[in-house]
Amino acid sequence: MLQIIQDLKKGNTILEDVPAPLVRKGYVLIKTHRTLVSLGTEKMLVEFGKSNLISKARQQPEKVKQVLDKIKTEGLLPTLEAVFNKLDEPLPLGYCNAGEVIAVGEGVSEFRVGDRVASNGHHAEIVCIAKNLVAKIPENVSYEEAAFTVIGSIGLQGIRLVNPTMGETVVVIGLGLIGLITTQLLLANGCNVIGFDFDERKVEMARNSGANAFVASSVDVVKIVEEYTGGIGADAVLITASTKSNDVISQAAQMSRKKGRIVLVGVIGLNIQRSDFFKKELSFQVSSSYGPGRYDEDYESKGIDYPLAYVRWTEKRNFETVLMAISRKQLNVNSLITERVALKDYQEVYNNMGGASIASILEYNYTSDIVQNTVSGKTFSTRPGKGVLGIIGAGNFTKMTVLPALKNSGAHYKYISSAGGLSAKSLSNKYGFEYSTTDYKEILNDKEVDIVMITTRHDLHAGMVIESIKAGKNIFVEKPLALNPNELETIISEYEKLQNPISITVGFNRRFSPHIQRAKQLIGNAPMNIVATMNAGFIPPEVWVHDMKVGGGRIIGEACHFIDLMVFLTGSKVSSVVMNAMGTNPEENTDNAIITLRFADGSQGVINYFSNGSKEYSKERVEIFSQGRILILDNFRKLKGYGFKDFSSMSTSLDKGHKNQFLQLIKQVKGGGTSLIPFEELINTTKASFAAVESLRTGTWVNI
Repeated sequence: MLQIIQDLKKGNTILEDVPAPLVRKGYVLIKTHRTLVSLGTEKMLVEFGKSNLISKARQQPEKVKQVLDKIKTEGLLPTLEAVFNKLDEPLPLGYCNAGEVIAVGEGVSEFRVGDRVASNGHHAEIVCIAKNLVAKIPENVSYEEAAFTVIGSIGLQGIRLVNPTMGETVVVIGLGLIGLITTQLLLANGCNVIGFDFDERKVEMARNSGANAFVASSVDVVKIVEEYTGGIGADAVLITASTKSNDVISQAAQMSRKKGRIVLVGVIGLNIQRSDFFKKELSFQVSSSYGPGRYDEDYESKGIDYPLAYVRWTEKRNFETVLMAISRKQLNVNSLITERVALKDYQEVYNNMGGASIASILEYNYTSDIVQNTVSGKTFSTRPGKGVLGIIGAGNFTKMTVLPALKNSGAHYKYISSAGGLSAKSLSNKYGFEYSTTDYKEILNDKEVDIVMITTRHDLHAGMVIESIKAGKNIFVEKPLALNPNELETIISEYEKLQNPISITVGFNRRFSPHIQRAKQLIGNAPMNIVATMNAGFIPPEVWVHDMKVGGGRIIGEACHFIDLMVFLTGSKVSSVVMNAMGTNPEENTDNAIITLRFADGSQGVINYFSNGSKEYSKERVEIFSQGRILILDNFRKLKGYGFKDFSSMSTSLDKGHKNQFLQLIKQVKGGGTSLIPFEELINTTKASFAAVESLRTGTWVNI
């Protein structure tokens, strides 16, 4: 299928051939008929992509500080590599989509195949959208009109925050597409509308809809409002403009009546003068996109609706309201369309985004089957023997870590898979895969593939490992191996059924770091004490890693790295675990925890997993004490020894062992031999992470 993307690194806007997505649980699959180009948001993204690196930095000063912090802890070269990899990520454009449902996912009952729907889907021939972001199109509304649903909801949400009543005077500052739609909706609500813009044509369109509209550069906007309200001032001001100037917010305050309401929908300078707001006791609020539910993972991705009695207007119900307004002729969007362009001619729009267009419609005309889940990439003249790779998951870890580390490993890149298709296609283009796909079962069913790498979200790991075992593939899975004992027991059961041995490797890369390899040589096999500190950094509680069913929490999902590291260093399995956490409700604070481990050989380990530290301090630190000797590893960059005759220190650039891990893995798959990490150690480490969480709940030591 075809999809429009923005290349942030080179600045190009591209029509890319991408694997079509598969329908997912809680989602619907939509064949697009029309999309609307947002000449505000998309113009900003396109211009950002075309700007140079310095200009990009100036536009995102908060990101510059993050980069500087990363340089301090990880070094210049790894940081620059991470920045350029991030800019290399393709950005899908568009969020105003109208089409027909061609597949319905499990758990979706309100839609059927053939339904005409509007959604926030991208400019792509096929989109897979969560059910709470999809609304049915009334029979008398065309696809073209329905493409205005989402952008109309942005204006509608601003109106809902203003909460106007019939007869009130509302000023709309900025008469672009959202401003013109907002004007019509306010008029339909019985409001008196005054509009301002610098474009005379847009002002005339607002007048034609019934508003008192003025060219802002030719009048005193504050005096105009005073004249039209008899000196009282506006009841409310809706700002739908885009400017860096602080004048707009000041003018909005000056034209408001006492206790007036100001709502920002657009993007403006916000250097607010207290005196402008103080005497009138004005209220100011920023509107969040389409409405309640926006940026809420539970609502948007998991399909958990807000109770109507308590949240009357969600983003989906706003979609439905806009569609009803179009159906009842209260909102005339046809008059706003300035051009209609076939998808293949998309550059006619994107090369002229600074022109006179108000609303540009992309038309999708199909002449062939577009539901192709696998797209061909690089071709090879000869077929490989062993080391044929299929990667399931094309997210940040694959892009930033796995593929750079696999360079020169000798692996044959055959498949890369992602749920949406775009990230897989992008990495396929960059690294030379034969195929990109959205159907990972293609990888499992291909007999030539002899190693599967699973780098998906944590909740998918165990199921895909089990499928890969049944398919007889060698497996690399990024940690964790499983999220709960039931998943782990199923993996063990399927592994033990195998007639022909396979290798399973979990991404416990730190044991492969040259620093840890050297430490293992130096310290030997005597019992030891190990203290590992992870200055893990704060992650907001709503992020998926904290969800025990999805991410497993940060102990199972991340601290397992250091459990494995200690198993490797001691050469002994964990026998018992206890964990304590900070706070009065420690079970809710597992990212500030102390794990104590006992090993079968008598060694002890302490893992300090903290998220409340400073980014300026090293992210990881390991201290090993044994037989009058000490090793201190600082952030996998410097290893120092105390009490050793022939060793004092070693230094490298940041090296957590990823490259060495993958080089050894591909060598093992090609040449045979034992697994890189014994299966029993993988199981022991995973059980120890479960035991840590159980210990926190029970307040006791837990035996493995």
